[in-house]
Amino acid sequence: MKVVEFLKQKRTGLSLHAFEFKDILSPSLRQHWMGFVDKANHSQLRALISHKQTASNDDVVQPLEKVEIKVSAPITMKPEAEKLYNELTATLGEVIHTGEWLVVDQPRINKFADVTEDHQWIHTDPERATEESPFKTTIAHGFLTLSLLSVLTDSVDPEKQKFPTAKMTVNMGFNQIRFPYPVKSDNRIRATTTIKSVTPVKRGLEIVQELTVQIEGIRRPGCVAESVIQLHF
Repeated sequence: MKVVEFLKQKRTGLSLHAFEFKDILSPSLRQHWMGFVDKANHSQLRALISHKQTASNDDVVQPLEKVEIKVSAPITMKPEAEKLYNELTATLGEVIHTGEWLVVDQPRINKFADVTEDHQWIHTDPERATEESPFKTTIAHGFLTLSLLSVLTDSVDPEKQKFPTAKMTVNMGFNQIRFPYPVKSDNRIRATTTIKSVTPVKRGLEIVQELTVQIEGIRRPGCVAESVIQLHF
């Protein structure tokens, strides 16, 4: 007997006795049984049985569509880009830059609060912070610390650039950002830069760097961010 005919007979038998069979089941098992029957009635196997369709070696197999694979042309680096690529690759995992100390005082925090409209008392109310905050003083917004990375890494001063041979630096974003410890009002902070990877791209280099904001006198950093930039030459 063919498998399809056997399954068809079994399906017919079950459909005739389904009412009696489900009546002897407990409510929970009955629910599972009815769900199983419903799925079987809507399955592809049922469609094959009801239409008496069987697989055959003569069935026409539709060929897969051809996928055109485009191979990118190799990237040719300009001499200044290749030189910097070699220099940075040799320093992977090492601190290549340490910025100057910068004071994060209350006026700076207040100005950031005005720009972002974030006037939470933990940032802008020194008296309340002294009484109620566990830090006993106001703290800088985490995003203020993050936004200071440009100046802390000498990325905005034309006289002190980390990558002076590049014509332009483009900020591509961040892979990861953390704020392990708050920066308190009047703390001094600075940032270190560690290169994690350097990749040639069409117009220059793409660099993944870890930026760590140090707080003077504090072991834990105020911010650790994995930044992605592109240098165009």
